[in-house]
Amino acid sequence: MSRRRRRPLPKEPVELTIDDLSHDGRGVGNHGEKKIFVHGALPDERVLARLTERKRNYDEGEAVEVLDRSVDRVEPLCPHFGQCGGCSLQHLHPDKQIAAKQNTLEQNLERIGKVTPDAIWEPLTGPQWGYRRKARLSVRYVHKKERVLVGFRERYGRFVADMQECHVLDPRIAAQLENLAKLIYSMDAKRSIPQLEVSCGDDSCALVFRHLEPLSESDLAKLRAYAKDSGIAVLLQPSGPKSIHCLEPESIELAFGVPEFGVSLAFGPSDFIQVNAGMNRMMIARAVELLQPGVEDRVLDLFCGLGNFTLPIATLAGEVVGIEGDAELVRKAVENAQRNGLRNATFHAADLNEEPGSAAWLKQPYDKILVDPPRSGAEFILPHVAASGANRLVYVSCHPASLARDAGILVHQFGFRLAGAGVMDMFPQTGHVESIALFERS
Repeated sequence: MSRRRRRPLPKEPVELTIDDLSHDGRGVGNHGEKKIFVHGALPDERVLARLTERKRNYDEGEAVEVLDRSVDRVEPLCPHFGQCGGCSLQHLHPDKQIAAKQNTLEQNLERIGKVTPDAIWEPLTGPQWGYRRKARLSVRYVHKKERVLVGFRERYGRFVADMQECHVLDPRIAAQLENLAKLIYSMDAKRSIPQLEVSCGDDSCALVFRHLEPLSESDLAKLRAYAKDSGIAVLLQPSGPKSIHCLEPESIELAFGVPEFGVSLAFGPSDFIQVNAGMNRMMIARAVELLQPGVEDRVLDLFCGLGNFTLPIATLAGEVVGIEGDAELVRKAVENAQRNGLRNATFHAADLNEEPGSAAWLKQPYDKILVDPPRSGAEFILPHVAASGANRLVYVSCHPASLARDAGILVHQFGFRLAGAGVMDMFPQTGHVESIALFERS
């Protein structure tokens, strides 16, 4: 059977009126009977769009000219916006960015979960720039240009963006982009370093150099000198994550504080932490406010990681039990509890993305529960949440579709009420939607 030939893309741009904004920050218009998702276009604009790809049910394109400009359009701060894939919404006013994210959350709750919150909360917002304390930067030696590029990938993901500056990275790292490109270009291993992992605590930063071949003594000397001159710790990763080790200095402690609760958490350079430090503190405060832990309460924290929520909750609750699938993170959570002198916080390792079985911690009663799952949500654990006896559940979400699905389950199957929901701007200038919701027993 012969394959159907794809129709060639039109060479001339098409004129579109943009009616909506997609969840990833693209303008949405109609051309004939098909929707077109257009990079660089905003609602209420008329644009000329060049088609870049045809799909069965929709097409994709990019704006080549804005004929009628939205009043919400602003000039992007970064000169690399449009090429670099790190941001997608710099051309939209920050107030409208967060309004679009709130709209995405509400639409998902209604369409997927068939639920309506009793209240829609004011969004949590913070600094728009310089917030990214965790990032993975790509590295590529370009022979034709005789240069090394260090940065995020381009919008379509194939190449590394040619970046000299970045306004969303932690300024301590953003100031080093050109220095890092020059450093790697000077190394023997410039062809075999594919990425740098960025990790910043409150007082120090670290860079993990992934290298596919052993480094020469000359390269090691250059990296040590860079670490001493810049004050940024250099670590090496010759294979998998477990191979990460310090080069200069001999050891590094990264930590961030949550001063509102008098706790601090240590973490490793490859550990998961929330990207936005300021928003993380605001999020913790909002979650604890909604959870209302008291000295009589026994609280369960699911997908607890390093104890980001567990330890602040432990300063107010009688007892907190944290559950996390990564055994190494559980070990560090225990250390963080000891670090802060919190003896009422205990931790267990369990994979919450599958049926948890008959674990001892699951058989205990709980008064209140906090859930902070990955993008896939918390579907497997919800029946056990419902059976725990808890009358108050705070759900922190990094993906509105999985939150909406789980909200529908909690409300329609297990008799909870969605008391309120709102978004948190964890990733300004991007389409990423972080949200928080409160469920109560009806």
